[in-house]
Parts: sequence; structure tokens; C-alpha cells
Amino acid sequence: MENKLHHKTGIIILAAGNSSRLDRPKQLLKYKESTLLKNTISETLKVKNSFVIVVTGANYDVIEKEINASEITFSFNPDWKTGMSSSIVKGVSKLLVANPDCEQCILAVCDQPFVTSFIFESLILESNKTKKRIAASAYSETLGTPVLFQKKYFQELLELKGKEGAKKLIKKYIDDVVSIPFEKGNIDIDTEEDYSKLISN
Repeated sequence: MENKLHHKTGIIILAAGNSSRLDRPKQLLKYKESTLLKNTISETLKVKNSFVIVVTGANYDVIEKEINASEITFSFNPDWKTGMSSSIVKGVSKLLVANPDCEQCILAVCDQPFVTSFIFESLILESNKTKKRIAASAYSETLGTPVLFQKKYFQELLELKGKEGAKKLIKKYIDDVVSIPFEKGNIDIDTEEDYSKLISN
């Protein structure tokens, strides 16, 4: 019997930060009758042949209690204070244990409120179509999350250190990168002002 998990896409939501410029966990900010993190999770769950890992860190107990979706896997990152790379390493490691045959992974963050399943699916389609092994979202003259990496880059993701993130690999392997437009990808929530703007629109 063929492994049913084969060829799946692992989607890793990085939700470990402590929202230092907000006085409360941004993951749980109310948005669209839901929360920022739940909204991101519900969009990822619409993607066919994928499974979702949420990397938690600061406030993990409150966050995990708040989200009782049986379809996702939590991975707690005790080193979240050292920077984004530790959460990427944690997420990719968990992915390889949960599904060693995984072909590709998408790294997403929980504070891009306009992210949709269409963005995730476009990354997968473009990567397959162009045979480029990295597919990134383009906004504000930059390339960033959500970003897809095919298996070839898993090892280098596992070797990221400190404040390094996916951008390091996007820059290093720019010839192997395709981009898709993510119109409101530059809108993320770091401050109370960002949040007020989001909910007043």
C-alpha cells in the first residue's frame, strides 16, 4: 500500500514570539470572529494534501489551550528567545519525524492577517510549474513569508542560527526562487497601532 502521507506538504506556522511591542500575545488577538492564529490555521487546513505544525514558545500554554484543533500538531520551542531560526529548526525537525517522506514545507507566520489558502496553493503550483525549489511571497519590494522550500533545502533550514530566517536562504539561492504576488503581505501586526488599523478597516 502506498504511504498515504507521501508527497504531502508540511505547513509550519511560526507562532513562538512574545509580541514584545504588544502587551498581550498577538497570536490570540481577535480577528474575523476568530483570532490571528486561528485564522492562519483555518486557511492552512484548506490546502489539499498538507498537514500543519504550529510552533509555540512564549505563552504556549494559553495558546495551545485556546486552539483545540485535532488536525494540527503543536511543537513547543523552549529556545524561542534566541530568535526565529530556533522555531524554524523545531518545526522542520518535527515535520521530518511526523512525515519523513514529506516533499516540501511552507513556512508561515501567524500575524499576516490577509494570508489565504490561495497564497499557499499558489506557492505549491508555481514551484511545481517552474521546477524552482523555493517559492516566496512578494510584497513591498521584498520576498518573504509564506515561503515554500522543497526537500533539497531542509538540511540548510535545520542549520539556521540565531536571528537568521528564511530570507537568508532566499537570498543565497535566488536563482532557484520563484515568487508569487501577495498583495497585502506587508501588513503584519507588531504594535497596538497596527492592530487598531486592522480592525478599523
